[in-house]
Amino acid sequence: MKTTNRRQFLSTAVAVGVTSSLASRSLTAESANEEIRLGFIGCGGRAGKLLSQFEGLPGVAIAALCDVDADRLSSAKERFPAAKSCQDMRELIEDYDVDAVVIATCNHWHCLAAIWAMEAGKHVYVEKPLSHTQWEGRQVVAAVRKYDRICQVGTQQRSDPMQAEIKKFLHEEKALGEIQSARVNHYFIRKPIGKRDTPLPVAKNVAYDLWCGPAQKSQLFRDSLHYDWHWDWNTGSGDMGNWGVHVLDDVRNNVFQDSVALPKRILAGGGRVVFNDAGQTPNVHFAYFDTGSIPVVIGLTNLPGRPGSKKSPDHLGPGSGYIAYCEGGSLEGQRSRAVAKDTDGKVIKEFKGNSGDVLHQQNFIDAVRSHDRSILNAEASVGNDSTGWCNLANVAFRAGGSFNNDTAESVSLDDWKNVLSAMGEHLKTYDQGLATDSIRLSPMLELDPKTERFVGSHADAGNPFLKREYRQGFEVPELA
Repeated sequence: MKTTNRRQFLSTAVAVGVTSSLASRSLTAESANEEIRLGFIGCGGRAGKLLSQFEGLPGVAIAALCDVDADRLSSAKERFPAAKSCQDMRELIEDYDVDAVVIATCNHWHCLAAIWAMEAGKHVYVEKPLSHTQWEGRQVVAAVRKYDRICQVGTQQRSDPMQAEIKKFLHEEKALGEIQSARVNHYFIRKPIGKRDTPLPVAKNVAYDLWCGPAQKSQLFRDSLHYDWHWDWNTGSGDMGNWGVHVLDDVRNNVFQDSVALPKRILAGGGRVVFNDAGQTPNVHFAYFDTGSIPVVIGLTNLPGRPGSKKSPDHLGPGSGYIAYCEGGSLEGQRSRAVAKDTDGKVIKEFKGNSGDVLHQQNFIDAVRSHDRSILNAEASVGNDSTGWCNLANVAFRAGGSFNNDTAESVSLDDWKNVLSAMGEHLKTYDQGLATDSIRLSPMLELDPKTERFVGSHADAGNPFLKREYRQGFEVPELA
């Protein structure tokens, strides 16, 4: 459409909020050369990288910027002076000149922002994890179908050509035989976030009510508003949702080829130990996923291997990645590279990747131009399932009670025993242990994959965490 038509539309449209389903400019395969105008919701650190990646793509313009932090918004505006700017995302979403939005907010905003944008006719690129709770992720997938929009999730490694090479090696060539189990790691050192006696004063440049949005508007007792929201259940998903989604997505992609959407059963535990800060999410976390076929375990820690060390504890495989154990050896995969070994540990083949950066963003733009979500490498349903593993691991942790050896030992898998043993030894260096008050363990939770709700004797322990209570005016609509 020409500019005059856009102005005519804006002058005649009746603005009744984002749920009025305002149409975006028509982008079809016939208009493949038309410029795609992006609006960025969130202008923090991750958005800065995405801005650079999208800015460099041909036929893409940064048309609008939004952040509840006026200082961050001002910095982004200096970089893109021609872009419109606002603090309230609803203003950006209602803008007819914006074809698609890039959502790089806190986790608790991802789903509602995506749904609002699709209701208004926009296409959506949303950062991982897709959802803050499993229920709201399902609503995003339903919105994609209802409004016929393109929605890509920011698990960019899905666009790394290396992943196709790995799948061919494992599944077509069967170079290592059948896959028997998978272990996932994320060993990454973090620091405490502080613990205040008085609430954190929120800077005047931050529209805090909008920052909270769907989350509860509560006082904060950490030292920083930004980024450390990851470690508060009200707004974040811990490192399981922050980084676990990447490595678990690799397993879903390369080990299962997406044939397993969600696990059938899950057992998880961990704790927030040593830090003595205002954080709530575990800094030591471990889980067992029963998929009905290939079992998967994950071990995660944010603590150094021992007090005062700058290194993570010793572990099998990559610090952040996965091991696929096979009949004839193993494959160790991580961001940008992988290595296959035989049963004696001899390297058989090495893989080199590129992280998927830029390629993933281009994949989104290509899908928008062709209006074909089938070509997306991380379509909403794929991202929802991978995020689901993380959500379920978090739910199991929160639904847990005191560590119970009988429950832990009910899983006879060697990989699970190895993870538990390693976590126990890791905690001992801090005068902790698995069987202490600071470590929780869930019962074995059984999931109905059709309803995505827990069933069986422990359902009541897990189901309350599958959906949050939304603030008035920021409710995620039920579409599925």
